[in-house]
Amino acid sequence: MTYQPPIEEIEFTLRHVVGLDRDMAEGRAGDLSDDLLTAILAEAGRFASDEIAPLAAGGDKEGARFSDGRVTMPKGWTALYKAWREAGWNGLAAPAEHGGQNLPVSLSVAIAELWNGASMAFGIGPTLTMGAVEALEAHGSDHLKTLYLPKLVSGEWMGTMNLTEPQAGSDLSTLRTLAERQGDGTYRIFGQKIYITYGEHDLTENIVHLVLARLPDAPEGVKGISLFLVPKFLPDEAGNPGPRNDAFCHAIEHKLGIHASPTCTMIFGDGRGESGEAGAVGWLVGEENKGLACMFTMMNSARLMVGIQGLGVAEAAYGKALAYARERRQGRANLLAKDRAEPVSRDMVPIIEHPDVARMLLRMKALVTSARAIAYCCGHAIDRERHAQTEEEARFWRERANLLTPLAKSFPTDVGVDVASLGVQIHGGMGYVEETGAARLLRDARIAPIYEGTNGIQAIDLVTRKLPQSGSQSVRAYLAELREVADRASERNETGFGALARRLNEALGDLTETTDQLLQWLNEGRMGDALAVATPYQRLFALTAGNVYLAKAALADEAGSARLALAVFMADSLLTETSGLKREILQGGESLSAAREALQ
Repeated sequence: MTYQPPIEEIEFTLRHVVGLDRDMAEGRAGDLSDDLLTAILAEAGRFASDEIAPLAAGGDKEGARFSDGRVTMPKGWTALYKAWREAGWNGLAAPAEHGGQNLPVSLSVAIAELWNGASMAFGIGPTLTMGAVEALEAHGSDHLKTLYLPKLVSGEWMGTMNLTEPQAGSDLSTLRTLAERQGDGTYRIFGQKIYITYGEHDLTENIVHLVLARLPDAPEGVKGISLFLVPKFLPDEAGNPGPRNDAFCHAIEHKLGIHASPTCTMIFGDGRGESGEAGAVGWLVGEENKGLACMFTMMNSARLMVGIQGLGVAEAAYGKALAYARERRQGRANLLAKDRAEPVSRDMVPIIEHPDVARMLLRMKALVTSARAIAYCCGHAIDRERHAQTEEEARFWRERANLLTPLAKSFPTDVGVDVASLGVQIHGGMGYVEETGAARLLRDARIAPIYEGTNGIQAIDLVTRKLPQSGSQSVRAYLAELREVADRASERNETGFGALARRLNEALGDLTETTDQLLQWLNEGRMGDALAVATPYQRLFALTAGNVYLAKAALADEAGSARLALAVFMADSLLTETSGLKREILQGGESLSAAREALQ
């Protein structure tokens, strides 16, 4: 089965769960209108299913190829990217002054789901370019903005993010790449970076690397890191690529999945450039020794978009499994009948009729739909900050985006792995072979909980940095909003809403109690207790918020009971985890500490 974009579900979530209808009515969505929203989603869905998806399996099988410092993309991918770029998709949410369309981030996030659902290996490439645009827009000099942003916004050039080194992964304090000042205001960069996504390829005529490096007199640790823009080819003032810079790909990784996405080892400054001097020429972005703050602008964007990668793969796996379950026939009809006295039937039924298969499919759908809402609402918070009318309003939405970012990265990527694995299970033996494509989705999905900050790091960020924002007022305001949805469900005099509301309130009680406990531990300096339970807390938070969003969708749905039934199913089958997670959290990792000796 080819990829079937969930356009109706995406549009419903944007309008009625995220609140894009209200934004359009208030003039906070740029030039977006009802008709334009529908048209953009329809065309994006068509491009994803008709243009990208047909090349996904071939790209996985052929992979990106490396030879003599060059990476060649799989057959058809260069033409695909060119068509995608010329259609204007790269600059959807970018600033209009640099050639972008200035449309909502929440819409751009939704469209990115389609690219990743069709092929995660393709969808990840533009993610880094969009992040580079945000970093330069926020921190770049006027000269860098003028020269590079139009090319990056249009997609004529692609961007990368160069953080990781062999000895410096999640902990960047040990970063060794060196930057040396030059007399003309430029810098020379020397060092090695690993795991650089799309660090080399033949899709564009130039590649713009954003590189973290340390000046010779920089302070130790992360306070001594600066950010530099290092192009593959040094452009002239008109933006035409010129001499080759001293920045080369040394090798690409052979990975479990996303084979068509080149993951590069990059060498800066080994003397192979065309300038005649060793050292890759770079320009400072922001201020010296404050590069990590600049890079976090790009990282936060990338974290949200990695969440979207997990979501896209999960939706593709669900759609593939659903289609297979409707077609594959196994088992006798009489085995599923309530009246077991019926004569034995020779007719086999589609496996979707079997309760266990239906349960797996519903679990997949509930996880995908709740993850979608969390990720889209994170994008919406960024939109509301951009259109805020006061500094207080901007701060409120900035902190909301900060709070949701670790959830929007971790939950959808975990969901991507879980749902893709269930997809293989539903396909049975056919899922374990490559023919169906179910295995490829699982292989692709597995990287997403790891890169751009592992999901464990997201949990640490959530607990130690995001909960204490504004003296915990930010998280408390969010919990109050979730409680309002549960209260609205309780007030609905319809079958199903009352039981759903009770379960939501139980989960919200678990979330509130554990939030209070974590904040108390942080205030008391009991960091070890907080860190020991950060991951289960993140899971509890996401499950609760996700189920509340399903309830919100059910409240907004005038057509019928399907969304309510899904919300109730999630509450009965997934939200039951919260009480167990609460017990684990409140003990502060005591059992974890006690069991450590078992690791000896």
